Amino acid sequence: MFRALSMTRRLIRAARVLGTHGVLPPPEWATLAPPQLRLLSFVFRKSKGEMQGRTGQRLARALTKLGPSYIKAGQFLATRPDVIGVEIARDLSELQDRMPPFPLSDARRILSENLDASTVASIGEIGEAVAAASIAQVHKISLHRTSDTAAPQYLALKILRPTVEQEFAQELEAFAWAAGWAERFDPEMRRLKPTALVATLARSVAIEMDLRLEAAAAVELAANTTKDADFRVPTVDWDLTTQRTLATEWIDATPLKDREALVVKGHDLKRLGTSVIQNFLKHALRDGFFHADMHPGNLFVDAQGRLVAVDFGIMGRLDPIARRFMAETLGGFLARDYRRVAEIHLQIGFVPSRHSVDDFAQALRAIGEPIFGRPASNVSMARLLSQLFEVTRMFDMEMQPQLVMLQKTMVVVEGVARQLDPQHSMWESARPVVEQWMFDQVGPQARLNQAAEGMSTIGRAIAALPEVLRNAEQIGAMLSTNGIKLHPETAQAIAAAETKRTAHVRVAVWIGALALAVLAVAQL
Repeated sequence: MFRALSMTRRLIRAARVLGTHGVLPPPEWATLAPPQLRLLSFVFRKSKGEMQGRTGQRLARALTKLGPSYIKAGQFLATRPDVIGVEIARDLSELQDRMPPFPLSDARRILSENLDASTVASIGEIGEAVAAASIAQVHKISLHRTSDTAAPQYLALKILRPTVEQEFAQELEAFAWAAGWAERFDPEMRRLKPTALVATLARSVAIEMDLRLEAAAAVELAANTTKDADFRVPTVDWDLTTQRTLATEWIDATPLKDREALVVKGHDLKRLGTSVIQNFLKHALRDGFFHADMHPGNLFVDAQGRLVAVDFGIMGRLDPIARRFMAETLGGFLARDYRRVAEIHLQIGFVPSRHSVDDFAQALRAIGEPIFGRPASNVSMARLLSQLFEVTRMFDMEMQPQLVMLQKTMVVVEGVARQLDPQHSMWESARPVVEQWMFDQVGPQARLNQAAEGMSTIGRAIAALPEVLRNAEQIGAMLSTNGIKLHPETAQAIAAAETKRTAHVRVAVWIGALALAVLAVAQL
């Protein structure tokens, strides 16, 4: 009873804030919401001062006012345009996770509780927080590891908030409780699976709250990009990295969001815009592992003009199939080869084969053709992908979570590039990366590599032939002498099949028995 009261109190507070912003529920979701929720929109009156802007913008402001857990929920929903719609997802993708910092005394206490005494003793000055979000905040610290006379090493130290686990657990419990009731009473909500969405959000937050996993992501991205001349990742200091702390080298660089400072320091903004797009696509297509939170606050430019990324709590992965799909889709649109784009959807299995390739290509043409003939700077690749996902739903393509994360990140990086260079062309930036990936996959060297792999496979098969022949000889010997000894249950099944006199059942059981015998011999 007390748990239900606590959940209800939390949800009423949220309903009040959402109601004043006119998003209880958002108008676009009115037909999906349970009747009880629609009634609440009349209980919690709208505020004229909060009704400015699009639905997604009002929802973003309401979630910000509700606090850290709701901000994270909004950022998570931004990756699910299949659930909340493309326009609202685009607005939620711009949610900024900024919170007041917790006291420096708490930071020192957390360090003493999570690091050994000698490591804590090596820490000199701890500066005030330079960035504070819902889960953690970052401090600049100095470190002495050798002698008192040696120059200190400066690090960026990320520290989890003192009670973040308990706060998120309480809010996520309320989310799950509300989702469970919604599914219980509304069939349409059961189709949308809100409990599964809450569970996914909980797993995502749990990963972000273990800073060792973020450190591992930074190390992996650094290894993938070690030869990239225009991109770098700060080095992780594992001695100061625990579940609640993450230390990396301090980067003296200019924030990418400070356009004026970049100009004053002589950086080429057009080149930087291109670098943002091309590095993102290289990481996604070449490596299958990309930074999925590339907003301007997480990107810097060092003195050599290299992009420096920070905050690796949200990363995306693409398996080889998704990478091929993405590259061939972008390449097909660049070449205006809509049939090829349609074919790759069906070949990979994203669109069921019962659909006509020609009909699908026609629908894709309706997306691509309006682009051509317009200035490249007026064309949004992120918008194209959003329209693509809308059309593919008409052809029964299920939403692919890894592609949704990619599309959400592309919206962000395209915005970053346009802030640096309003005339930036996503197509021109993307073309060399996509073409290089295609060459690497289907070019002459790729063909040689595939041939070598094929010969290796044939070689392994030939090497296994003596074993296969030996097994065949043993089976033949068993058949010619004592016969194959079957397990009693197998013999009973054969007898039952014989009794029923159904030929197809007898054949199936005998085939199964023979297969079991072959497996048994293979184990000898």
